[in-house]
Amino acid sequence: MLNRLLHHPGLRLLAAIFGTLLCAVGVNLFIVPLGFYTGGLMGFCQILRTLLLSGLNFELGTIDMAGVLYFLINIPILIYAWRLLGRGMALRTLVCTVTSSLFYAIVPIPSAPIMEDPLTACLLGGIFVGVGSGVVLTCSSTVGGLDIVGVCLSHKGVSISVGRFNIGFNAALYAVCLFLFSPEVTIYSVIYNFFAAIVMDRMHQQNVSVQIIIFTHADEVAISQSIIDKLGRGVTYWEGVGAYTGENVHVLCVCLSKYEVEELRQVVHEVDPHAFLVVEEGIRVEGFFFKRQ
Repeated sequence: MLNRLLHHPGLRLLAAIFGTLLCAVGVNLFIVPLGFYTGGLMGFCQILRTLLLSGLNFELGTIDMAGVLYFLINIPILIYAWRLLGRGMALRTLVCTVTSSLFYAIVPIPSAPIMEDPLTACLLGGIFVGVGSGVVLTCSSTVGGLDIVGVCLSHKGVSISVGRFNIGFNAALYAVCLFLFSPEVTIYSVIYNFFAAIVMDRMHQQNVSVQIIIFTHADEVAISQSIIDKLGRGVTYWEGVGAYTGENVHVLCVCLSKYEVEELRQVVHEVDPHAFLVVEEGIRVEGFFFKRQ
């Protein structure tokens, strides 16, 4: 039932926004009060906030500066990556980036840790962030940051995957943490991110590569352009002949992720409600292929 509801674009966006709230709650209530740091671009913003507070004594009252910095840094990233994401995902990513930044800024950080035990705090924070991130990804969206930077690098021909780029960035980030702060802070920050990654992997519908073959009598160019604009996926098409009817038919081939299948089905049926789709999961894709995870 929940899976069917999430196929509705409006409900899917609301669910993604709720996911960004869960992430902010997990970080601000359990991780930040103990002085630990999340990974990725938000972790960089948290370190930058700490340096600004300690070095310049610059603060924004009750607003957490990390959320504001996160939004500002994401602006040029999203502008550059707009065409790579496709219009549909780009709009959802923009909304989720704004709400994520807002929640990180306004969710109150307790003056004293809610959980005194650091391992328990890391576990609870990892659960909240993992569930929230999994919901956002399952709803065909992201909150900007490193995933988008990695996609841009891949698009420019840099031989590094999005996942490897994230790992490399986080390794450098925690090396900085080790230099600036105590080893305990760095170790618990890594433990928290490990918990969050495990939960997110369980929540998120796995990024299984899927090939969809579309058979249609409608305008194949219009369908292809709609897929490119709304999903940011490439399309190959050719002419075929139905053996039973002897009629000409347009055949289109698209490779994408499992959780994008429903959106592609909606895009195709907007142009041709009678289009015939064949879905093959678990294929292997080599070369430049944007894995949104």
